[in-house]
Amino acid sequence: MDRRSFVGFGAASLAALAVPGGAAEPGRLAALLGGTRVDEEFVTWLERGGHGLAALPTEQRARAHRRVEAQLATVRALIAGGRYDERTGRRLHRLAAALATTCGWHRFDQGRHPAAGRLWELALQSAHAAGDRDRCAGVLADTAYQSTWLGHPRAAADRLDYALTGTRHPTARALLLLRRARAHAALGDPVACRHDLTAAELSLTAPTPDPAPAWCGWMGPADLAVDSGRCLLDLGRPAAARARIAEGLAQLPPARAKTRGVFLAYQARTHLRTGDVEQALAATTESLDLATRIDAPRCAALARGLAPAFTRHRRLAGVPELLERLRAPGAA
Repeated sequence: MDRRSFVGFGAASLAALAVPGGAAEPGRLAALLGGTRVDEEFVTWLERGGHGLAALPTEQRARAHRRVEAQLATVRALIAGGRYDERTGRRLHRLAAALATTCGWHRFDQGRHPAAGRLWELALQSAHAAGDRDRCAGVLADTAYQSTWLGHPRAAADRLDYALTGTRHPTARALLLLRRARAHAALGDPVACRHDLTAAELSLTAPTPDPAPAWCGWMGPADLAVDSGRCLLDLGRPAAARARIAEGLAQLPPARAKTRGVFLAYQARTHLRTGDVEQALAATTESLDLATRIDAPRCAALARGLAPAFTRHRRLAGVPELLERLRAPGAA
């Protein structure tokens, strides 16, 4: 959290923004910040708001980022200046970790990578203070995803090696293994990549009586299929990649618009590699339209990265118009 933003929130504004559609009495929050013991009822209220914001569809969650930031500021203020017992402290730190993770993803999607890294560092510290090894593993997995995205797959693989020692839930392990497979594919290691993809599929389908941790509850067959396809693409198998990505897109829930935008850019790249420019044009256009609607520069950046490949086909119908859109400043 930018310190200047943090100090700009007063007790009343923090209370009003903490959860969608609800507010605490400003006097009560001020009293808690002034030394009154933080009670479990208030923490439950904060948790309900945080979970509600995280559960919003992608498009709505992106537009509610200021509410998430305000709630994170509230929780951090309570941690720093409130009085509470050990159990309540762990709950506050756990909530801070969840909120900082969400804020980090918003910065990442905006292309503000150093800011995202700082928020994920805060999330990691908060999860550690809460004694939540599972959440620590999830935060490390997010930083690893960023490392792969920025072209540092070796750092990503190393972080995921460590993260895998901190979680046991099959869904969580499937996500971490899938991200490590992506790192191995980027490193050009097909053996390690295939090993992780197989292990990820086995983990994802393993029976378990426990629900998946909140930070990976969205992980499903669609993610496995598309990221497997992206691995195949990185390893020089575009036809196989195309089939897997199409399979995953067909299974993706409609609410995950940002993910769909990213996956469509992957699909467009496979179409270009297999010579199907018309379908690549359609997938890229849809990806850009989604990026515009949900204000996701990261998705738009993926599409803009396809411009050199489209340039070779600039004589085909529709390609000049797409290239003009891709090359426009801040295009989406």
